Amino acid sequence: RSAQSQVEAQNFEIRKDVLKYDDVLNRQRLVIYDERRRVLEGEDIEEQVRDFIGDTVEGYVRAATADGYPEDWDLDQLWTALKQLYPVEATITELEQASGGDRSGLSQDYLAAELKDDAQHAYDLREESLGDEVARELERRVILSVLDRKWREHLYEMDYLRDGIGLRAMAQRDPLIEYQREGFDLFNAMMDGIKEETVGYLFNVEVQVAEPAPVGDESESVIGEVIAAAAAPKAPLLAKGLAPSRPAHMEYSAPSESGGVVHGAMEVEEGGIVEIDPDASRADRRRAERSRRKGGR
Repeated sequence: RSAQSQVEAQNFEIRKDVLKYDDVLNRQRLVIYDERRRVLEGEDIEEQVRDFIGDTVEGYVRAATADGYPEDWDLDQLWTALKQLYPVEATITELEQASGGDRSGLSQDYLAAELKDDAQHAYDLREESLGDEVARELERRVILSVLDRKWREHLYEMDYLRDGIGLRAMAQRDPLIEYQREGFDLFNAMMDGIKEETVGYLFNVEVQVAEPAPVGDESESVIGEVIAAAAAPKAPLLAKGLAPSRPAHMEYSAPSESGGVVHGAMEVEEGGIVEIDPDASRADRRRAERSRRKGGR
C-alpha cells in the first residue's frame, strides 16, 4: 500500500504540473479566441486597425532611434523600412525643417507623432480608394488570416519551448517560471507580429471585388430589380495572400489521463473533419502535413 500511495502521489504531482503548464497556454488562447470572436461576430474593428497602425509605426521609430543622438540615427534606413509598410509621404527634410532646420532638433517623440499621423492619413486615402464596405471586409479578412497563421506558429514555438524547458533545472532555475516568462515574451512578440503583418497587408494587398452575376433581364421593373439586388449574395472579396475564411488545418494539445500531453490535429475538408493520430510524434505529424499539402496540389 505504501508503494501504491507513493506512485499515486507522484502521478498526482505530474498531473498538477501539467495543468500549471497548460494554464499558461490556456490564458493566451483565451485572448486569441476572444479576438477571433469579435471579428467573426462582425464588430467594428476600424479603431483597432488604427491602433495597429499607430503601434507598428511607433515601434519602427523607437527601434531606429533607441541609441545615440539624432545626428547618429539612420533615418534613411527607417524610411526604407516604413516604405515597405505603407506609402510614406513625409520626408526627412520636411521634418528636419519643421523641428528647427537640422537633424539635431528632432526628437523620438516628435518623429513618432509625425509618422503616425502620416500613416493614418495614408490609411484614409486607402479607405477612400476601396470604399467603406470593402475596407471593413478587408480588415476582417486580413486580421483573421494573420491571427490564425500567427497563432499556429506560436503553438509550435510553445511546443518547442515546453520540450526543452526541463533542462533549466540543471541551471538551478524553476522550469515552470522560465516557461511562464519566455512564453509571455513569445506571446508579446506574436502580438507585435500580428499588428505589423496586418498593417502591411491592409496597405499593400491587391484587392478585387468580383462582380455579381446579373439578376433578371432589362425588362424587369425597378421594384423587381431592387428586390433581386437585396436577395442576391454580396460580391466576394478577392485578395492575394489571404487564407480562406474557413481554416484548413487546426492543431491542439491537452493533458492526458496519465499526466502527459496529447497533441492532435484536424484537417478541415469540404466533406468534414479528418483527425490526425494524436499519438504521432512531431516528425510524423509534419510528414503527414506535407503529404496532405502535396496531395492537394
